[in-house]
Formats: sequence, structure tokens, C-alpha cells
Amino acid sequence: MSDIRRGICVGSIVLKDNKVLFVRQARGHPLEGQWSIPWGTVEEDEYPEDAVIRETKEESNVDVKVEGLVGIQNLPEKGWIGIVFLCSPLSDNLKPDGFEVDKVAYLSIEDIKSFEEPIEPWCKWLAERILKGDYSVIPPRINNPYKPLIGFL
Repeated sequence: MSDIRRGICVGSIVLKDNKVLFVRQARGHPLEGQWSIPWGTVEEDEYPEDAVIRETKEESNVDVKVEGLVGIQNLPEKGWIGIVFLCSPLSDNLKPDGFEVDKVAYLSIEDIKSFEEPIEPWCKWLAERILKGDYSVIPPRINNPYKPLIGFL
């Protein structure tokens, strides 16, 4: 039997005024100096949609509402997956946490194309697709046999 460590990461595409929320990863982070969407791991005692709300708040100080599931991505670390949610901002007090993230900004497609700092390639690709309208969203559903738990079906 294989001893593969498995993990679930969540990322938020926070859309506001045709811009996507990005955070710059701080010194010491594996993506140091790169801009990415807010990301993090799902803790043992939480659901992915709760983790994405928590991670977005922790990294950017933005409260969000989950609008739906955008997709699932196999990650380079074998056995790990990323779940991406479309979110809308409920607050707008951008502030990096100063630990994992040292800058926060909303970027338009024009900003992304002309940006002089490095953007993590997958996050760049994803944000460009979202901003071009090349995506679909599976909305949260509570009318399922596990209600009141949310399903994206």
C-alpha cells in the first residue's frame, strides 16, 4: 500500500468590478515574491467552503461570500488537489497579513497582462479565464439528502 500524503487546498477567485483579488507571497513562503489568488489548506475540522472564507480573510482581510464552485485542479504534489471557488467580497479593507502575504491588490486583465512582478502561472491562467468569461460556476445547493450541508451539484 502506498504512503501518499493527501491534502486539499482551496483558492478563491474574488471578483470585484471586473478585477480579481491577488496576494503577493511574503519572504519565506514557497512562492515568495509571486502574486497568486488567496490559497490555503483545509483544516481537519472544516469544510472546503469554510476554509476558503477563512483563508481569504487571513491573507487579504477581505470577508467573502462563496458564490459557487469553479473547479478542481490536481496539484503538482502527488495526491493533493485544489478546489477553486468563485467569491464575492463583503468587505473591502485590503490588508496583507504580514506573515504569508505582504501585498494585496485587485487586478484587471489589463493589469495582469502588463504586470511587472511575477504572477504564479496557474493563478494567472485561471484569473485570465475568469475575466474573459471562460468559466462556469456550480452554485451551492442545500436541497440535498445531507442538508443543511452544502453540496455543489
